[in-house]
Amino acid sequence: MDRIKTAVIGTGKVGHFHATAYAQSPYSEFVACLDTNQERAEAFAAQYGVRAFTDLKTMVEEAGVQAVSICTPHPIHAKLAVACCDLGLNIAVEKPLAASLEDCDAILAAAQRNHVVGTTICQRRFYRPAMRVKKAIDDGKLGRPILGTVNMLGWRDMAYYHSDPWRGTWAGEGGGVLINQAPHQLDLLLWYMGEIDELYGVWDTLNHPGLEVDDTAAAIIRFKSGAIGNIVVSNSQNPALFGNVRVHGENGASVGVQTDGGAMFIAGVSGIAEPPVNDLWTVAGEEDMLDTYKKEDSDFFNSVDSTHYFHIQQINDFLSVILEGRKPLITLEDGRRTVELITAIYRSNRDKKPVKFPLVPEHGTDYDGRLIRK
Repeated sequence: MDRIKTAVIGTGKVGHFHATAYAQSPYSEFVACLDTNQERAEAFAAQYGVRAFTDLKTMVEEAGVQAVSICTPHPIHAKLAVACCDLGLNIAVEKPLAASLEDCDAILAAAQRNHVVGTTICQRRFYRPAMRVKKAIDDGKLGRPILGTVNMLGWRDMAYYHSDPWRGTWAGEGGGVLINQAPHQLDLLLWYMGEIDELYGVWDTLNHPGLEVDDTAAAIIRFKSGAIGNIVVSNSQNPALFGNVRVHGENGASVGVQTDGGAMFIAGVSGIAEPPVNDLWTVAGEEDMLDTYKKEDSDFFNSVDSTHYFHIQQINDFLSVILEGRKPLITLEDGRRTVELITAIYRSNRDKKPVKFPLVPEHGTDYDGRLIRK
């Protein structure tokens, strides 16, 4: 089997997930890492038996890298992704794709002009119960989806925001719960429900005094299909409760996936507290399957290294796409759509009115609609 020479850019907490995936993927020859901090890069490299670099072009020339994961703070994604594409590298960008629509568009344009493969990391799509929901929709078991909901009620204490200097700041992170914790569930909602026509949203910082960014947000959506959507996301419930995505069909059937339960996962800090499961299933003739699905999925989840398994699945998809010339399950365009949804909530809150889609970048001083909360 052909193998692709791979590297990780950004050797912080989430970089280790990608390193593990590249080290285990049958499609990968993991050869290098890159970080602006040479000491940290060398320590990371020693752990995985790869070469350490602090300069991108040098890494490509000396290590022959063909594909990279970008695991830096969000506002740096675009600069690195564009530089990688211009060097002919295929890119896997950690979620969110970027911290602004302008940055997303720069990444998409660079990938297109250089004819490279790109994906953005949303490994929860590979959860078995999440894929079961998608298949039920695609198979017509709900008829036309008419209502989709996201409820993500989690917890982050101030120690979390202080754990890295970029966390919880507009300049360093580009937002709060919307841009960091919610993208996985928002990606699933868009995967299930399709394109958005109009959105009204609000956000605020409700129980993290002194925090710059949002800890709570909500939105009402009208999809282009005519369906309605509702989003409620928060980092203000202690202890954390759950994160789920549910879809209700015109024939009365409903399906859902709880992607997160209990204490919310923090990369490099905590494990996954509860297996992802279908938490709602009323498809005609399958009403009695919910307990079976829960047991099957829980047993499988507990049989694998669940902390890394789903990252590995997406990395395998990314690398096999490069070899086979097909489309990845999660595209750069998918990543942009999630950032577009997030940006719409910020802009709607700022302007006190609904936002029509599609959105285009704004050039100003408020981080594309993010700063004004009242």
